[in-house]
Amino acid sequence: MRLHLFNLGTTPVGAPVPGYLVQTADGTNVLVDTGFSRAATGPKAMIKVGPDEGVEARLAVLGLRPRDIHLVVCTHLDPDHAGNHDLFTDAEFVVQRSHYRLATSGELGRLEIARASWDQPHLKYRLVEGDTELLPGVQLVESSGHVQGHQSVLVRLPRTGAVLLAADAVPAAEYLDPERRAMTPFDVDEAAVRASTRRLVELAEATGALLVHGHDAQQWRTLRTAPTAYYD
Repeated sequence: MRLHLFNLGTTPVGAPVPGYLVQTADGTNVLVDTGFSRAATGPKAMIKVGPDEGVEARLAVLGLRPRDIHLVVCTHLDPDHAGNHDLFTDAEFVVQRSHYRLATSGELGRLEIARASWDQPHLKYRLVEGDTELLPGVQLVESSGHVQGHQSVLVRLPRTGAVLLAADAVPAAEYLDPERRAMTPFDVDEAAVRASTRRLVELAEATGALLVHGHDAQQWRTLRTAPTAYYD
């Protein structure tokens, strides 16, 4: 099994917009998040995506095309995480049921930004509820708070160790303290944010996992990023 960390763009404060690829021993390719919309370009785009940073370009470095992806895990449907779902017409998308229900209701405006990408009739969604073993060694961890139905991903690599992809439940190292951490402007439920932060920190400690923050420029420089991989 291999885990690749992709930088799919840069936020206005210089933090990475990550995506992740898990390649299992049986040849299954699992993409976690698809990055900011390739259609949102120009000076007004809130995320800068360089010519080599789009999800297609990152996959191409590994010799892959969108049609080679079997599963896409949606941590959540914010525009910097779900902007290119429409590229993956052959994949099955895996999302928490509560989050999909919220997104399709139109109640949370920011989820509408990339709706043209993720809400397409030909895309196949699998709705899960709570913690779910997606594949051997790949566990989805419900981590609401940033938004209802947010999910993180625990990848267990016996040789190099477990990696916990926290996504926006823990966006940077400064948010690791569940009691004292600040809320981001996009967090919708403070109590749930603190509970999920506590749970992820404890899970990382219990499994010895490297906890990868969602948007942390300083940590990103210390990580093994694609084309290099964390591997079994």
